[in-house]
Amino acid sequence: MTAEPVETPTTKTRYDAETLASLTADATQIMARYPDPRSGLLPMLHLVQSVDGYVSRDGILFCAEMLGITAAEVSAVATFYTQYKRRPNGTYTVGVCTNTLCAVMGGDAIFDELSDHLGVGHDETTPDGAITLERVECNAACDYAPVVMVNWEFFDNQTPESATALADKLILGEDVVPTRGAASVCSFKQMSRVLAGFPDGRADEGVGAGAPTLAGLSVARERGWTAPEAPAADAADGATGQTSPPVGTPGSSAERTPTTAPDTSVGKDKKSGEDAK
Repeated sequence: MTAEPVETPTTKTRYDAETLASLTADATQIMARYPDPRSGLLPMLHLVQSVDGYVSRDGILFCAEMLGITAAEVSAVATFYTQYKRRPNGTYTVGVCTNTLCAVMGGDAIFDELSDHLGVGHDETTPDGAITLERVECNAACDYAPVVMVNWEFFDNQTPESATALADKLILGEDVVPTRGAASVCSFKQMSRVLAGFPDGRADEGVGAGAPTLAGLSVARERGWTAPEAPAADAADGATGQTSPPVGTPGSSAERTPTTAPDTSVGKDKKSGEDAK
């Protein structure tokens, strides 16, 4: 039997005591990773998603209380990034890349087919709560375009037919195997916990970089190509390998003598005799 949510003098959230204690322990670990605990807000938002399935009101209040900031500040971050959901997400986020190369290779057709097949649009969830469908930006997998991701696991070289078959398996609760990376797909809540910084042991599973990714490296090795040597350290910037322009020339960061009207004229908000800015 699920414990009833309770209010306590130390929190405005409605988490039961057991859930609150678990969240607090995990959030404390997250905060300890950073010199400024406030820097832990992003993984903490993933943490509350791993419990609630989205960034709930209670999740926002919890983060604010732990970090000593306002709920408005937490909400500002939670509404900025698309990986944070403000309403219950599906068990699986199915993301179709429709950025340039994937779109050219059929990404738009895949999204349209899935949208019709599932009866939902972008960032909408199927009535059974199984799938949230998304258009996503580049996933750095252009060499396998078009790409579909399920809770950020890769399914490469997709077609409208293979993508709808994948969605049907997810709805039926059948196991699916990503093309690369982990050997299985976990739930949205489980992946949110991983994104919060709590590994699930799957990081070293499967293939990382496949043949298309390594094609350029193979050609370079076959032809004996190597990267050009960096300029001498005394003549170039050590970080970029670029020689700095002389002071006062275009590209120099040194102060220059004002020469144009905007530099020298008195602004509309200035009175005669005041320094122009």
